[in-house]
Amino acid sequence: MKIAFTKRFELLKGFILLFLGISLLLRVIFLIWNFSEIDHGVITVFTTFLIGLFYDIGTVSFFALIATLYFLIVPKGLIGTMADRVICYSGFIVGVLIIFFSFFAEITFWDEFQRRFNFIAVDYLIYTYEVVKNINESYPIPILIGSIGILVMLTVLLFIRLRIFKRTFESTDPFKIRLLPSVIILGIALIFTLFIKNENAEISDNRYNNELSKAGIYSFFAAFRNNELSYPEFYKTEPIEEAFLKVNGNIKTFQDSIYTPSTGIRRYIRNDGKEKKPNIIFICIESLSAKYLGAFGNDNMLTPTLDSLSQVGLSFDNLMATGTRTVRGMEAITLSIPPTPGRSIVKREKNNNLFTIGEIFRGKGYTRTFFYGGDGYFDNMDKYFSGNGFDIVDRGRGFLPSADIVTNRKNIADEEVTFENAWGVCDEDIYKKVLKEADSAFAIGRPFLDFIMTTSNHKPYTYPANKIGIPSGTGRYGAIKYTDFAIQEFLRNAKQKPWFKNTVFVLMADHCASSAGRWELDVANYHIPAMILNLDGVEKQHIDRLCSQVDIFPTLFAQLGWTYESNLFGQDILKMEETDERAFIGNYRKLGLLKGHELMVLGDQKQANFYNWKRDDNSLVAKPMNQDFLKETISYFQVADHLYNNNGLSLKVNE
Repeated sequence: MKIAFTKRFELLKGFILLFLGISLLLRVIFLIWNFSEIDHGVITVFTTFLIGLFYDIGTVSFFALIATLYFLIVPKGLIGTMADRVICYSGFIVGVLIIFFSFFAEITFWDEFQRRFNFIAVDYLIYTYEVVKNINESYPIPILIGSIGILVMLTVLLFIRLRIFKRTFESTDPFKIRLLPSVIILGIALIFTLFIKNENAEISDNRYNNELSKAGIYSFFAAFRNNELSYPEFYKTEPIEEAFLKVNGNIKTFQDSIYTPSTGIRRYIRNDGKEKKPNIIFICIESLSAKYLGAFGNDNMLTPTLDSLSQVGLSFDNLMATGTRTVRGMEAITLSIPPTPGRSIVKREKNNNLFTIGEIFRGKGYTRTFFYGGDGYFDNMDKYFSGNGFDIVDRGRGFLPSADIVTNRKNIADEEVTFENAWGVCDEDIYKKVLKEADSAFAIGRPFLDFIMTTSNHKPYTYPANKIGIPSGTGRYGAIKYTDFAIQEFLRNAKQKPWFKNTVFVLMADHCASSAGRWELDVANYHIPAMILNLDGVEKQHIDRLCSQVDIFPTLFAQLGWTYESNLFGQDILKMEETDERAFIGNYRKLGLLKGHELMVLGDQKQANFYNWKRDDNSLVAKPMNQDFLKETISYFQVADHLYNNNGLSLKVNE
């Protein structure tokens, strides 16, 4: 480094060493933070840190490239002038500010997701209002900003004291001498641009070790470039007609009529029994893992309401979320589709006029309304639901252009709000709005479907005071208990309504509180509660069949005796044979099919890993590849992706 980085490059050398030192410190912090989850053998840790250093060098090369080009092209006569000093000081301060900002930002991101920056961080750049407000309500922002400012100032003073700036400005290096470090930095940056992928850091079976190996800033820009992934390009495939035939063979019952089984999944579903048309209120509960319910063994008494409700209706005790974010849950519920790689369909182009559960309800004469306590522009929710026929009720602060809403929209007025945080009004307030709108729908004599997305069980975990005995803002346990309390109040008030007796309530989480774990897909962190309540003529039952979010509404339709056209992957859980049981789980890169205790995971390097899932300790043990299982897994995800990209999810399909 001393040979390559001559006197003129002293400042850049100091910046590089500072970056590498801060990155090493951050990696050590994360190692200690999750030490019990990490494979911490000496060789493994050494390898992890060595790979991390490699990615840190690649990351800092992009910062250094700008400075290198400047130091290279500035003539000798301008070195050390006032203009040169202003540019060097300003550039250095900006670079150091980025280093320390990234340091604290990565810590807060790791605190919530136990990951380096990924596509979630990219999305957060778009929704600055909610994110900035959430950070402000969750962390001591003045202290963080003050700390960053002090650290930047101390770093500049240290570099002045070490005479690094002085040596940089006193340099008389000719152009030829300055060319060597420029070529080195440019070469490293080109290598990382053209040949090194973020996924190359993932050499361990332990997800935490893989995350430690990465560099946060590099991971951020990798996610920025790869928010959408082409399934045929990155994943294992089968001949598409064979894939369709395999999927249709799995989802078809003897009563179904599939139109074109080799090119689509559209079919006509017949269910026995007299057709019923009760009102449907679906509550999508934010971030509620099954492990927090007493019904699943939690002894902290957080969910007495949900625990009691699970004993009076249909309780699905072995149901898995398809993903790790709200929009992924919404996708699974409304489209009844396995996850596709990259971002959720809710946030993509071509996401309107699709065949959702709303179309089935429309055909039965229902009104359809999406309720959200925040601003539905977040994560594109309003545009997606409106574009698929749902009226909108949200806080509506005006962030979304009115042209994006093609159905009716109502705002939650200020006078209807008793408590509000970064994500929206408290659950009690949104439920009061639902009751009010349900009264209006009942008055016109039409059955209604209300899709409610709650917000209170989300960081900063704040809610109205004096409700549950746990102070607001003290942690997730309080938010869960308040969420449960608000459901109790909602149902108590709903029972006083004339429409209650003819209303079915469906409750299900959108995803777990955390998907983080040491495995590439952490199975236990996809387990969520789900139940159907107040369904006339259906006895209470605990259903232990392995199933998915995609199955809940097809199951409800069967209990209502509906015959309908379907483009859904979901099945009636109550009719599942043991061989039918399965769950789709994934994140934006990994796609998994779980059957019994076996899990197949597809990766974006055309990889596939087959595991035995040990439920007792939630570990994954590698197994020899099962080709039939692999083909089945590929077929589900390939067909889902093919349908989206070839208009196969549209209301009208040419199959």
